[in-house]
Amino acid sequence: MKELNNIKERVIVAGVSHLQPDFEYTMEELASLVEANNMEVADVIKQNVNSVSAKTYFGSGKVTEIKEIANADDVTTIVLNDELTPSQIRNLEKETKLSFMDRTELILQVFSNRAHTKQAKLQVEIAKLQYQLPRIHPSGNPLDQQSASGGLANRGAGETKLELDRRVIRKRITYLKDQLKTVDQTIDVQSRRRTNTAMPLVSLVGYTNAGKSTTMNGILNFNKEDSDDRKVFEKDMLFATLDTSVRKIDLEDNTSFLLSDTVGFVSKLPHNLIESFKTTLKEAKDADLLIQVIDVSDEHWRNMLEVTEKTLKEVGVKDKPMIYAFNKADLKPDQEFPSIEGDNIYYSAIDKKSIETLVNLIKLKLYSDFKTVNLMIPYDKQKIAEQVLRTSQVIKKEFLNEGSLITANLSPDELAEYGEFVSE
Repeated sequence: MKELNNIKERVIVAGVSHLQPDFEYTMEELASLVEANNMEVADVIKQNVNSVSAKTYFGSGKVTEIKEIANADDVTTIVLNDELTPSQIRNLEKETKLSFMDRTELILQVFSNRAHTKQAKLQVEIAKLQYQLPRIHPSGNPLDQQSASGGLANRGAGETKLELDRRVIRKRITYLKDQLKTVDQTIDVQSRRRTNTAMPLVSLVGYTNAGKSTTMNGILNFNKEDSDDRKVFEKDMLFATLDTSVRKIDLEDNTSFLLSDTVGFVSKLPHNLIESFKTTLKEAKDADLLIQVIDVSDEHWRNMLEVTEKTLKEVGVKDKPMIYAFNKADLKPDQEFPSIEGDNIYYSAIDKKSIETLVNLIKLKLYSDFKTVNLMIPYDKQKIAEQVLRTSQVIKKEFLNEGSLITANLSPDELAEYGEFVSE
């Protein structure tokens, strides 16, 4: 949603509780999503009932109240806290003469505005078209707006136009999926090249705006001031970026790992969007270690943790070693940081000591079963030496009369593979 003359569109956010235990939280989050979409919240309307109306989502009295408040506030758009059926949206618009946008459409708009890479743009457009497909109806056809005297001929024309529109959208979805498959294959080749090395992959996951990108930039800066072109975009806003970034982290003790920053999550994330972003989240699925970044300063952090873990399961990420990284501990007066409690770390992504503590915890998790050994590899087996130098954590190398002497930090699998060359 673009601003016109720097004036944001004013909207009303509204929702029905219908026994949602986290209803108040999701309503607050809806307001944040509205702001992320360059709109302004003029008013908030809630209805506390056990179930939604199959016809209009709200009860009839609340529909009348929404219409009156919208007219008084000079607002024409109502943003709703759930995904509505096409008929619910149409009935609401017919009864109030207002425009209604459900939570799914809002999230899709935010994602559309944030998508920059070809992959992200394709993923979002597919999700948008899949959302729109069941919502096309004949009223979009001018012939359908004519009087009843037009008879069945006009009705038939409308239905023909409806089927034509649906065919066009289905064809477009098929085309975009083919395009996305090509892009995904290219990215998958790059991913396989990374996984063909012994270098561990660490993936940052978590709720949107929890501080994943800030954490990644902090780790990039840990040993030295990294070049700006290696840093990832960070901003205090929901879904600041949708693009997965992967960077190699080289530490002073010659250990290295790959670090990826993935798209953030939000409650009630549209299913079509989750499906579209499965490839984007492949870095998390392939990771040796997950770091779930949690904004501990937010009173709803437990809800955020639950949403993240539920979404990870939906995209097939499970049974992965995980560090629970409670960020923004500096905003909690009673919280000591940096501190470690088992798999939990309390830290601040803008504090260098915190980042050092996090890096040490990552190393402990990644390399606890690694062993530093000397490998003496004869010159007639230099292909093996080249493989070790290319794929392993090499600390030192020397070229002696009898062969290449390589000191490396090896995983159990590498020890089994190169065991015959281990020397004292």
